[in-house]
Amino acid sequence: MADNGQQTDRLQIIENLATEEGIKRVNLSEIGYINPEILSSIPSNVALKYKMVPFSYEDNALLVTMANPFNIHALNVVNKFSESPSKIFFTPETEMDEWLSKLYLQSNSLGDEDENILEPGTDGDDQIQEEDISIETLQEEASEAPAIKYVNNILSNAIQERASDVHVEPGEKELRIRFRIDGALRDVASVPKKMQSGIISRIKILSSLDISERRLPQDGRSKLKIFGRNIDIRVSTLPTVFGEKIVLRILDKERHSLNIADMGLEEDLQKQFQNILSEPHGIILVTGPTGSGKTTTLYSALNYINSREKNIITIEDPVEYQLKGINQIQTKSEIGFDFAKGLRAVLRQDPDIIMVGEIRDQETAEIAMRSALTGHLVLSTLHTNNSIAAITRLLDMGIDKYLLCSSVLLIVAQRLVRRLCFHCSEPYTPEQEILEKLADYKSEVEDVKFYRGKGCIHCGGLGYWGQVAIFEFFALNSDLRRVIMDSGVIDEVREVTRKNGMETLLKNGLKKVKAGVTTLDEVLRVNSDIF
Repeated sequence: MADNGQQTDRLQIIENLATEEGIKRVNLSEIGYINPEILSSIPSNVALKYKMVPFSYEDNALLVTMANPFNIHALNVVNKFSESPSKIFFTPETEMDEWLSKLYLQSNSLGDEDENILEPGTDGDDQIQEEDISIETLQEEASEAPAIKYVNNILSNAIQERASDVHVEPGEKELRIRFRIDGALRDVASVPKKMQSGIISRIKILSSLDISERRLPQDGRSKLKIFGRNIDIRVSTLPTVFGEKIVLRILDKERHSLNIADMGLEEDLQKQFQNILSEPHGIILVTGPTGSGKTTTLYSALNYINSREKNIITIEDPVEYQLKGINQIQTKSEIGFDFAKGLRAVLRQDPDIIMVGEIRDQETAEIAMRSALTGHLVLSTLHTNNSIAAITRLLDMGIDKYLLCSSVLLIVAQRLVRRLCFHCSEPYTPEQEILEKLADYKSEVEDVKFYRGKGCIHCGGLGYWGQVAIFEFFALNSDLRRVIMDSGVIDEVREVTRKNGMETLLKNGLKKVKAGVTTLDEVLRVNSDIF
């Protein structure tokens, strides 16, 4: 016990000294992706011994965080291995131990690999066409240590940096790796061409794809355990002139909260959503482009209404997250089992609540809406730019007005905007031209202190960290139903919603700008059709 007390005192003394000396504290979980070349600037055994992590460069200086920035031997080691001046930061030992394990002990960095992995490719063998490589050679290359470790590194680094997708893109002379982070693609590494077939074959083996088929697109999935977390990965291959391009969609349930309180809804909208979800029957539609968080919203809604007394069944393509207590069905287009057929089958299973992954055609829409009229609560998605446009889309599909007005409870439109990095946010004044375009939203932009991120080590120089959704709620009331039944003219529907005070996507986004959650640029980016 005495030893534990002395250890605690020692750690507290180091932390107090770091504060007094002005040594900046670094939270490695907020750094995100660490370039493997930077990580390998200090050998792993040295980093583990002295509890230090090199994580970035700034003005040609190597940035290193240490558990004890007052250890003279450790400081000398940093100067020995760093070719440029270094800047020292502080990370408490308990946090440091966790990240040393992730970055080194679990072989997540490329520093332990063959140094030639990241070197430019050479001519000669690199020019071999993939069609000339035998299946036996592909299997052999996929099972070799460099390919296995490099794929492990790609995936672990993607999880570390919160990537939603990994793009593996063959070029003429190299293989490019890119991560989609907070909705934007970012270059990560270039791999020698000679490693291409091994890496691609390894990914295909992990996702149970046919490594001998390189002429046709393939889809697969895999379940992996990374950082002690179960991660689902969807894999898509596409033949290109320089080889197969692969996109891996990372489904990390632990990174996405499925709690309705964490959706980013303002208090009044959250209460409205919860009230509508409590309705015994009707249909709720969530609209928006691909990657706008529609599925997460539906899962959060299902989590909220899930109970032992309700039979909840979903029909999805694909099933992204497995939810406890909910019956989830995967469509199989190759055998003709689509949303419409699945929905018909589900209706014979005594459901209380049905979630349909997407309404794509008139048949699915009609079955869903008639199900909503016969005592079921139905949730689904639709691809439209805003909530009101969903009415036009359904009418264009051939849905009768009476069916639409009788079944639809709520249409939600949403977009994802990037969160402002609170470490480097700074006030600024937007251009007058932009403010003039927002004249109709005077109350939302008047006397607002606008912020933007200048970029720092925490956000990788982007000025943003994470994403948050903005919403538009279009709840059908008697006035709106009457207008739709009488004319169906969207301009008239929009006028009624304006009089009723419906909050548009832009208006909701400006609220988040006012609260300092995101930037004006981000809100205008996802509302570009308005200007």
